[in-house]
Amino acid sequence: MSAHTPHELHEEFPQDAEVLHRLKRENAHFARLAERHHAVNREIHRIAAEIEAASDERVEALKRERLHLLDEIAAMIEQAQENPASA
Repeated sequence: MSAHTPHELHEEFPQDAEVLHRLKRENAHFARLAERHHAVNREIHRIAAEIEAASDERVEALKRERLHLLDEIAAMIEQAQENPASA
């Protein structure tokens, strides 16, 4: 397996590194979302690298979950940028 896992949050939001770091540190809900995204993303990567087996349905469910997490994370990043004091 490659040491690089695609679709990590710092790659998905490269311009928002500071906000990502701040939200992970200061917002418990965001930290949980980020951790769940990391876990789902790693599982997708292991399946794609054929380290783990999974049905097509499982892969699609994981990809949908990752997309949902990214949408929620993006919304929280946007809100934090608009209202820095409320993050």
